[in-house]
Amino acid sequence: MLTSGDEQGHWPEGYGRVVLDSVDSTMAEAARRAALLERPTWIMARTQTAARGRRGRAWVTPNGNLNATLIFKPEASPAEAARRSFMAANALYAALSLYVDPDKLSQKWPNDVLLRERKVAGILLESTGSGPFVDWLSIGFGVNLITTPKGVDTPQVAPTCLTDAGGAPVAPEDFLTNLADAYATQEDKLAYFGFDRIRKDWLGNAARLGEVITARTGREDITGVFDTVDQDGNLVLITGTGPRAIAAADVFF
Repeated sequence: MLTSGDEQGHWPEGYGRVVLDSVDSTMAEAARRAALLERPTWIMARTQTAARGRRGRAWVTPNGNLNATLIFKPEASPAEAARRSFMAANALYAALSLYVDPDKLSQKWPNDVLLRERKVAGILLESTGSGPFVDWLSIGFGVNLITTPKGVDTPQVAPTCLTDAGGAPVAPEDFLTNLADAYATQEDKLAYFGFDRIRKDWLGNAARLGEVITARTGREDITGVFDTVDQDGNLVLITGTGPRAIAAADVFF
């Protein structure tokens, strides 16, 4: 069903919202609806039957947690669209900070938010288009609000949920309102200040910045000191052979 978005909190102007009881995945539903949408639209489902995370990994979505996708058409190249993962993480951090001490939160490159160093939220980006600009960008958000998923293969960090870590309980619809508002703020920042402001905000809450971490690319494991994230969104490690910029990897602490 469509909802107006003005029941609680501040729903951002210019964004649509669709709330469904059940769907295979909000990412798949966003792809099906893309051609019919006239404005950026959030699609939330109370339950998902075939959710997925990065690299095709299963994402478990117990009832009461947040499952949502924002789909829109940015004026962006594929590389520029991909950098919105940092904007999504900043928005998640801001929304979660309303319910838990922000000092307990951190952001794990490339697309996770941690609570007490356990994964509380994940982000998935998918885009379509073969030209210089993407046709559509979908940003999927999975947030463990009240239930920690069980039986999930999480080799990097163990999962947690907001309430298990001492956070205040919140309904998915209410959390979505705050997340949507926070994400709209990120788009405003990008428009006014550029990606460097987004990058600096992200680095201010980055997990293990200045510490030794390992990036697993699928071809090699690269261990070094987490130095920064560059202007292209690459992870930069200082290794024994010098700086290494890494575009895609799983990070291990």
